[in-house]
Amino acid sequence: MASEKALNPPAGECRQCWLHAHDSREQHRHLAPREDCPACVDHMTNGHGDMVVPGSRRWF
Repeated sequence: MASEKALNPPAGECRQCWLHAHDSREQHRHLAPREDCPACVDHMTNGHGDMVVPGSRRWF
């Protein structure tokens, strides 16, 4: 199960990028060693689309 942090990206972040970065083992467990994640590859090729959380991005 994904952590609370992985499921709640901050404003200005992409939901899929955030989830795959903060819950990487769970999201990629079905892959063989050194196999690319099809969802990540598609996301890198086609961009974020409407997955970005509304609001301005904060830099800490």
